[in-house]
Amino acid sequence: MTSNTAGYFASFIMLMWVAVQGCPEYAIADDSGAGGKNSSLPALAFGQSVDGISDEDLPYVYTQWENYTVEDGLPNDHLFCVKATPDVIWIGSENGLARLDKKSGKIQSWNEEDGLPWRAITSIDVDPKTGDVWLGLFGGGLARFSGGRFEHFHQLNSGLVNDVVYGVAVENNHIWCATTAGASRYDVITGKWDIYTEKNAPMEEIWNYNVTYAPSVNKVFLAVWGSGCLEFDVATEKWKDYIDPDKEMEIDLYRDDGIIHVITTAASFADGALWVSAYFGCCRYDGRHWRGFYAHETGLPSDFTNFLKARSANEAWFCTDKGAGVVADYATDTYVAYYRNSDNSGGVAKIYRQGRLLREVPLEVSIAHNFMIGVDFDGDDVWLATAHGLSHGIGKGYYPGVKRAPQQPQTVAAASSTSADSK
Repeated sequence: MTSNTAGYFASFIMLMWVAVQGCPEYAIADDSGAGGKNSSLPALAFGQSVDGISDEDLPYVYTQWENYTVEDGLPNDHLFCVKATPDVIWIGSENGLARLDKKSGKIQSWNEEDGLPWRAITSIDVDPKTGDVWLGLFGGGLARFSGGRFEHFHQLNSGLVNDVVYGVAVENNHIWCATTAGASRYDVITGKWDIYTEKNAPMEEIWNYNVTYAPSVNKVFLAVWGSGCLEFDVATEKWKDYIDPDKEMEIDLYRDDGIIHVITTAASFADGALWVSAYFGCCRYDGRHWRGFYAHETGLPSDFTNFLKARSANEAWFCTDKGAGVVADYATDTYVAYYRNSDNSGGVAKIYRQGRLLREVPLEVSIAHNFMIGVDFDGDDVWLATAHGLSHGIGKGYYPGVKRAPQQPQTVAAASSTSADSK
């Protein structure tokens, strides 16, 4: 593998960012609707209400962050993915695999000299039955790490449809791979491979960008570039597609009529709700109603979303190019955006409701970098894979939703008033 290949994935993400920034603005067509010039606040969607909610009803904010870099033992600071397990945290980087022991805080890493088949790791999943660690390799196929040894699967020795693997997911006795030329499914018991492309699945394009398995409904979800989100029912082996009904690429012609865009980057299912990310915003589907999330009407850091993961039907975390965005409480249209300062390790968390800034919470130590591609939950804690290291949000006292918190920092409006009075 050449040195240029290892950095290709990071370069590709940045090229996509530049391409999207250079496109005509992706916006909601109807100005009289949510977030439009004729409305003071974005309209609430189905299942949302602010009745009886005041500015003192706030979501949990992560104020304790610790970060890990190459100085702490990571093989590289450019991280693509993170996977939390009860005892360890697995980290995929541009130049190797790492494992953080949660008790000792020590990091062990592997690179090609240690037997790792390929240096760039874009996705990680762990088999809950065997403990085997499955690695999606950007240009190198698929690897299984078991018993301290690596097993390598690629186009020349297996049924893997392509060696550029963006996502990997464990589903019962199967391993799913999202690749640039379709999806592959490997049966670890029989050794059988299945390939899904436009020939046997509803793919307008075959560039599969991510894959996840939802055991609660026994379904697999694929995020496909140009084909929206695909749902595979494991029991019936039937497909269902979620695409933007208005078929407009540059505007969201009809708000909340379906998935916001057919270019998707990730999907995550939790508690009956499907969350989908795109480079033009994110959306949520409860089985009957869609809701789109855009930075200009929510306070989220950016619409350019590399990845997302849902904690519940009410909470999801978005990995963007400008910070970490959180739908902290869907029911009350409440959001939190985490940022890092450009000149030091501090930052700020901003709380919004219906696009209105409620509070700013200063962070002495913030996230490692504002550009991130991976997130996972670890009980009440959260882990972020960023462009400059691993971030650990310590969820001491975490609570879901919102609650009255009079001891939190004063509101922005109150702070402005106090500042004016002092003058």
